[in-house]
Amino acid sequence: MSAEPGRSCPLHYRHGPAALAAAESVRADTAWIAGGLYGNVDALSALVERVSRDRDRGDGVELIFNGDFHWFDVDPADFARVQRVVLEHRATRGNVESELARPDADAGCGCAYPAFVDDATVARSNRIIERLRAAAAGMPEAAAALDRLPDVLRMEIHGLRVGIVHGDPESLAGWGLAVESLASRGGATGTDTVGRWARAGDVDAFACTHTCLPWTGRFGDVVVINNGSSGMPNFRGRREGLATRIASAGDPAPDALYGVRAGDVRFEAVPIAYDADAWMSRFLRAWPTASAAYESYWTRIAQGPDFDLADALPFRQAAPS
Repeated sequence: MSAEPGRSCPLHYRHGPAALAAAESVRADTAWIAGGLYGNVDALSALVERVSRDRDRGDGVELIFNGDFHWFDVDPADFARVQRVVLEHRATRGNVESELARPDADAGCGCAYPAFVDDATVARSNRIIERLRAAAAGMPEAAAALDRLPDVLRMEIHGLRVGIVHGDPESLAGWGLAVESLASRGGATGTDTVGRWARAGDVDAFACTHTCLPWTGRFGDVVVINNGSSGMPNFRGRREGLATRIASAGDPAPDALYGVRAGDVRFEAVPIAYDADAWMSRFLRAWPTASAAYESYWTRIAQGPDFDLADALPFRQAAPS
């Protein structure tokens, strides 16, 4: 590998969009996709409770953890709780789980950070994964279970085919579907690229995470939705996580912040209103001032990122319909 740990992308991360065409297919009437829980056990409880409200109304509801469900959970009890609950549902491996299952010294945290992420952040993420590995070392069965999780999943909802990827269609840790990578923001990802990915994967839409900031939009006929983080604040001043909900257009979530419709299906961003004070106290016990996670994440956890709700809608046609 030519890049330093934290910026490199291991070869086994590179699945390519064609992997979606051959991936396990899940049928559902309603799907919840939660990427980036990051070990927040309070958000985990809130997410499961929110999904259960849909399940109380009918069958056919699936909850999928889209990778990076571990991260801050260095407390053994928290790690075990996250592991147990996630594996009661469907899940994909994120780079965090990949580096717990099969550590690669050259990969560091496996984040494959692009150039716009500063070196200090990369170095701190490498230190976080080292501490998380140490916390998980006493649970070898956990690593084996994580290694069995798929890189990608395929979902069919009301006739629409959705590709579920942790990073982007090229790689488990890809940044091609980061809001910073969009052509509308000066990046390289535009309608031609997304359309090519969709044709190769035989899908109509993509649901992703990994890059931490949420957004949704339509590239021609292809919908993309990135839930940002289910376990951290996603918008300035809003201390709540975010999950993707995909359901019949005739069954919108009353608490959705925004959404986009494709045929008879609606893709929505739904807030996960966890107990922020409880989570901040728990976080500080594990990651006190001057720790790597505190320096990288405390401001976001306490105040939200420098990102507003309007920033999640890079295309006007992504506004609620």
